[in-house]
Amino acid sequence: MTTPTPPDEAASMAAVEFACSLVASWHAALGSELLGVYLIGSLAHGGFSRRYSDVDMAVIAGNGLTPDLIERVHGEAAALSTEWGPKLSVFWADRGFTIGRFPPLDRLDYLERPVVLLERERVRPARPTLAEIRTYLRGAPFANWSERARAFASAAALDPKDRKPYLRTLLYPARFCYAYTIGRMGSNDDAVVFMQERPPAGLDLASIEQALACRHAAADPDPLFTLRSVLPVQVEACAELIARDAP
Repeated sequence: MTTPTPPDEAASMAAVEFACSLVASWHAALGSELLGVYLIGSLAHGGFSRRYSDVDMAVIAGNGLTPDLIERVHGEAAALSTEWGPKLSVFWADRGFTIGRFPPLDRLDYLERPVVLLERERVRPARPTLAEIRTYLRGAPFANWSERARAFASAAALDPKDRKPYLRTLLYPARFCYAYTIGRMGSNDDAVVFMQERPPAGLDLASIEQALACRHAAADPDPLFTLRSVLPVQVEACAELIARDAP
């Protein structure tokens, strides 16, 4: 008897096939300027969720990408797949990594564990240091997550369009603390295991574990909406971690 392919594994294979098909669009748009196209994120290093993961592609071009070009490829991606096209997330840089959208953790992911879809020239930017990663994380990522956490904590109901952002908001403290502590990009599973072994003071692990189980099941997070009350506690715990290590 043939063993059925687990749903997340089957979805991962379909998403990779979609990404491979999209390489032709990048090549047509960039020609000889295109240096490499890669998969990063959960499609590259594991932990892909059929419902909650994005399709993270890294595109390196000699002079970078323009907003019009990115918008055009997003349109082609949506036409190619109604399921995966809307989940496309593009990270990009020029040859010197002087412009683009490539935050330190994603840059580290590109350096360490990319899946090559096309490569004409391997571009290797400087490896982000732990200090650079911490500076980045305590800036916009922490501020944006804190704002979302407080908004969800005070919300009366969970709008269906906010299910994915809400689940990510519940999970983010583990990802944040993991990356802030050791300067690595890891899956949600990696981060939760790390937090279980080295729990930061004040962090509510039970809510994160419930969110991870929901993600594994590709379920609606509505039954977890009562956990919104712990989000201000999670913000405070992460702020305390920052305060201990900030210069």
